[in-house]
Amino acid sequence: MLNTFMNYQLDWRFQTFDELTTIELYGILRLRSEVFVLEQRCCFLDMDNKDQLSHHLSGYRDGELMAFSRIVPPGVSYEYPAIGRIVVSPRGRGAGYGIELLNASIQKLEELYGKVPIRIGAQLYLKRFYESFGFRQSSEIYLEDDIEHIEMTRAIQ
Repeated sequence: MLNTFMNYQLDWRFQTFDELTTIELYGILRLRSEVFVLEQRCCFLDMDNKDQLSHHLSGYRDGELMAFSRIVPPGVSYEYPAIGRIVVSPRGRGAGYGIELLNASIQKLEELYGKVPIRIGAQLYLKRFYESFGFRQSSEIYLEDDIEHIEMTRAIQ
């Protein structure tokens, strides 16, 4: 299902796993590998069997994937629905795509599940960024792939 968002720079697609084309899925996995594996130097299994259960939000500029997140149903990662695999392409950084991605992710999650608490697993250095969207730290710091992380929860707004 293709959706447009008012006043956004990117062209957004919001799809279930089964609605993704092989080309779209390849682009998503490539972007996630580019950032999470190569750039952040993390050796981890990105394909965790949650993609098939999730909705996927992809932002394109001139046909190139610039931003991505997945909306994970409640009970899969946490008791609340979650926004995960939040990533902006290195070629799109500094253009406000991260802000646009989070706004669109929250909007789509609330369309699916209503006004509910939202959970994320965040890299610690992005704490202030997520706080600007109403998320608050809800766990102690933990290491994931040698990067400090925290769980953050956004209360019902």
